[in-house]
Amino acid sequence: MDENVVLTARGITMTFPGVKALDNVDLTLRKGEVHALMGENGAGKSTLIKCLTGINDFEAGEIHIEGIEGPVKNHSTADAQNVGISTVYQEVNLCPNLSVAENLFIGREPMTALHMIDRKSYTKRARELMNELGIEVDVTQNLENYSLAVQQMVAIARAVDMECKVLILDEPTSSLDEGEVEKLFTLIRKLKEDGVSIVFVTHFLEQVYAVCDRITVLRNGTFVGEYPIDELPRVKLVAAMMGKDLDDLAAIEKEEIDTAHADMAISARELSHTGTVKPFDLDVYKGEVVGVAGLLGSGRSELARVIYGADRASTGNLKVKDADVNIRQPIDAMNLGMGLLPDDRKAEGIIGELSVRENIILALQAKKGAFKLLSPKEQIEIADRYIDLLQIKTASRDTLVKQLSGGNQQKVILARWLATDPDFLILDEPTRGIDVGTKSEIQKLIVKLAKEGKSVLFISSEIMEMLRTSNRMVIMRDGQKVNELTGELTQEDVMGAIAGGES
Repeated sequence: MDENVVLTARGITMTFPGVKALDNVDLTLRKGEVHALMGENGAGKSTLIKCLTGINDFEAGEIHIEGIEGPVKNHSTADAQNVGISTVYQEVNLCPNLSVAENLFIGREPMTALHMIDRKSYTKRARELMNELGIEVDVTQNLENYSLAVQQMVAIARAVDMECKVLILDEPTSSLDEGEVEKLFTLIRKLKEDGVSIVFVTHFLEQVYAVCDRITVLRNGTFVGEYPIDELPRVKLVAAMMGKDLDDLAAIEKEEIDTAHADMAISARELSHTGTVKPFDLDVYKGEVVGVAGLLGSGRSELARVIYGADRASTGNLKVKDADVNIRQPIDAMNLGMGLLPDDRKAEGIIGELSVRENIILALQAKKGAFKLLSPKEQIEIADRYIDLLQIKTASRDTLVKQLSGGNQQKVILARWLATDPDFLILDEPTRGIDVGTKSEIQKLIVKLAKEGKSVLFISSEIMEMLRTSNRMVIMRDGQKVNELTGELTQEDVMGAIAGGES
């Protein structure tokens, strides 16, 4: 092995029932580099990571690690940690009800001579570690008192203190705002200087070019290539990931709405929910896409939840198609022709132990009621129609949805709501954590739905995709609707409104 190489994976091959997840895949990681692992959902990124970290038992290929004689075969995450491989996931796998110090040393606490846990010793070491890494926290406070970004940094600090050679960061920034991302990048750059090798998985192209040195691209479970960052411009990266040139997303043709003559889909007046969103007014017209922009915690999702009845309104009233309505719970909203795709697909979207078919027909069956069961034939027809329409990659309609990639799980939830034929669809971060190609498909679908007369409330952290699809933009800050923007807007217009409120 080259003295500058920390890890090599060669010819990694793995098959799931009906799907070849990895086919002869390679990865080379050098000392002190940040290496992006890129590819669309279903490309094999997560599967490769699980092979490296002992979760998946791959059937062919070899992994070699600096300082270890012969090939390494990890059978558990503990095995991986013992050879210097640690992983920090998007969903932080720590204990929020324990202190920062306890989380850093859980399972490896220093002991006193009397075989008692030496809290004083590990608290002191925790403070030293946080200072070394530039993480400003009180290590005696519970982890749950800190933001997700800080929790991820604590998870990274734990890995570093366990003397990892290879740190795998799997979608670490998908739930962070720009300031939190920059703090994380500062830590990543420091670790790089200290010689830690980092595998960075993300769907944000700009972040790859901000922090990475090299890129490995996978497509459909195969190795496409490895590239120095300065030899692979963004357009070529997208082409490598998709196997084709990406359509110009700017060419999406949204339809302008004459609100003076359009029918009203929903009209909210002084609607609020105590503690989360202040009283707001909002009109959405038939065939219109209204974007909701704001920083994380600004009240974007809370606005959607109170309209839909997921959080019951504390004040105000809501009209649907000019009729006063009283939405007490989500089933009331569904019966009024509304659908909500939640931002957290794992906690509130998919039911992992059910099949793709069962997940797709779930909302429609709930709407019909327990005494009007869909026949097996109807279920199959509905599932197949939306698997085909949304190009959901699955071995079959009866595959467990948890076995699908994140982007395909998102499509299943979208199919669930489309199957109810909603008049008003709320999409909360429908493209978060999914690949560039699927994002393009979903954006085009949103515009298509609007042209068919459906109304869409579109919440996203990516301003550009809302500008491509939305007729108007609602701006949220600190739980309050502070502005509404119309006309030909630029990203700077929206960012200025988010930052300054009434500008």
